[in-house]
Amino acid sequence: MKFLTLEDEYTREALAIEVERSITSREVIETLRYVFEMRGAPEHIRSDSEGDQCGSPNPKFITRALRGWLADSGVKTLYIEPGAPWQNGFNESFNGKLRDELLNGELFTSLTEAKVVTEDYRLDYNHRRPHSSLNYQAPAVFAASCQDKTRGLCPRTPGFLPSGGEQAGSQKPVTLIETGT
Repeated sequence: MKFLTLEDEYTREALAIEVERSITSREVIETLRYVFEMRGAPEHIRSDSEGDQCGSPNPKFITRALRGWLADSGVKTLYIEPGAPWQNGFNESFNGKLRDELLNGELFTSLTEAKVVTEDYRLDYNHRRPHSSLNYQAPAVFAASCQDKTRGLCPRTPGFLPSGGEQAGSQKPVTLIETGT
């Protein structure tokens, strides 16, 4: 099975975990479209390099389709270099927790079971798990507490911005992270 994970770098929320036997460019785009409709489009998406999109048998096709859709959506891409996981530390950390705490301990008997159990994990991660980087608040609690009521966005602080990210007070969320596991 393939897992597509999307996280918000600022709030540390797991925005989506898609589980499929294979993940097509259309499915990646539909997941992003849904998240953008719910949260607003970010300025950037940080992603694994072109050579490994979602474990696809044709990663360059997915990358081309995704880049085109993101460009049409006004979202810039920030690709990490191959073999440089530290450039995508938030997502690498999340994927490590997902692997250690869920995937290594489960034997899924069906795709439906994998989707249900994974969504339960995502909700628990967002609503019940404190993060030291968020002053020991759960990501959803932190996100709710930091919303600027006049704009509906979390304020951004320079310490959380990736290089090339937006300036504090900007209208768009800085970055979602997208990668495949």
